[in-house]
This record gives sequence, C-alpha cells and structure tokens, in this order.
Amino acid sequence: MILIDKLCYQSKLRYVNATEKFVYAVLSLVFCVVSGSATVAVPVFLVNGILTVGKGKIPLSRYIKLLLIPMTFLILGTAAILLNVSAVPLDAFAFPIGKWYLTGSVKSVIRVCRLCITALAAVSCLYFLSLNTTMTDILGVLRKLHLPDLLIELMLLIYRFIFLLLETAAAITTAQESRLGNRDYSTRIRSFGAMASALFVQAVKRSNMLYDAMESRCYDGTIRVLTQEQPARKNEVIWIAVYEILLLLITIWSIIK
Repeated sequence: MILIDKLCYQSKLRYVNATEKFVYAVLSLVFCVVSGSATVAVPVFLVNGILTVGKGKIPLSRYIKLLLIPMTFLILGTAAILLNVSAVPLDAFAFPIGKWYLTGSVKSVIRVCRLCITALAAVSCLYFLSLNTTMTDILGVLRKLHLPDLLIELMLLIYRFIFLLLETAAAITTAQESRLGNRDYSTRIRSFGAMASALFVQAVKRSNMLYDAMESRCYDGTIRVLTQEQPARKNEVIWIAVYEILLLLITIWSIIK
C-alpha cells in the first residue's frame, strides 16, 4: 500500500461525504487556476492545510514531505522564467559571469512567486481530496457524475495495478541489490533495464490472469464495487457553499481589477 493510500485510511475526514469533499476540492482548484492570483491561492492553501492536518489528523511532517515533491519541479520549471543571461544587470539581482550577468528582474520574481503559490494551492486541493477520500469513494462520485463506465473501470484497474507493480518492483530491486546489481553506474543502468522489462512481462501476465478471474466470476462489462455511502451534513454543505462563494467573488475581483 502506497503512502497516500495509508494516510487516507487513517484520516479523520475519511467518512465525511465524498461528494462534499470532491466538490470542495474541484471548485477550489478551478478558482485557483482561473484567478492565477495569490489573493485566492494563499487562503486556499492555508485552508487545505488546516483541514488536512488539523481536521484530518494527517501528520504535518508527512504533509510537508508531500508538498516538497511538487516544489522540486516548480523550482526547476520556474528557473527559466526567473533567470536571464544578459550583458546588462536587471533590477532584482545580478551575478557577474565574466562579461555577462546571471540576472533577473523584480517583475519576474513577482511572477515566479505568484506562479509557485498558485501551483502549491492547486496541489493542496488535490492532496486534500486524495489524503481524505478513498479511491472507491472518488470513483463513486465520478459514477454519479455519469462519467463513462469504461473510463471509471480503467481508473480502478490502473489503481489496482499500481500496488501490484510497486510490490513486484520492490522485490526485484531487493533481489538485484542482494546480488550487487547496483554496485556502480553502468551496472545500475543494466539492472534498471532488466527490472523494467521484467515488470512489463509481469504486467501482461497479471492482466491476463485478472481478466480470466473476472470472466470466471461472470464479468459482464461492469465492475461493481461495494461503497459505504455517508450522508451529507447540512452545516458542512453551508460552510462549503459560503467558502466557495467567497472564493468566486475574490476570483472575479482579481480578474477585473
């Protein structure tokens, strides 16, 4: 079981109505992306953190480590916006490199900061949903939204195979390390290629075995999963509605100003 799935089953918000959490997360994500403003992103990021860590009781250290993953990609992705090589130093900072400067402008710094906080706020919306809602509940909400059954079944099967392939990859890696398969760079590359090919073969074999098992149990084209429906609470719906209306007003204001 992967870390996010473990935390999800431990969350105190797990048994809150899945539709409420889905609507809250998706609307907050949409407002963050549409506005592109820190005025929307900052409260969304803070509220998601309070709900996930404070209400859901997800360990703060785990939550921060999960946020560091997109931060790495953000730093690498925004470097191209922030840094410039120019013969003339710009107004934010400038590091001389011979006759040239590694420099940046105040405008680019502000743009990068706005982009980072918006991206982190959007990621926090997805983390709120994934850390507090099981995959079966999410698929149940998508089924209520009348998404194609084929798409939902593919999501379920892919989700199932993630665990199988991770378990297989871990076993192969352990076997390779016990045989000094990662002692140097070239050996590590060959070991990785061997593991990838073995995973591909195992994925094909297990998919065939899974389909045979489903066929033997009268599979008719639809995977039926037993879900536990939680009733929506009136006060939670009201708070979500008020919060999203405020975000909508702030989004409109940030666009027209």
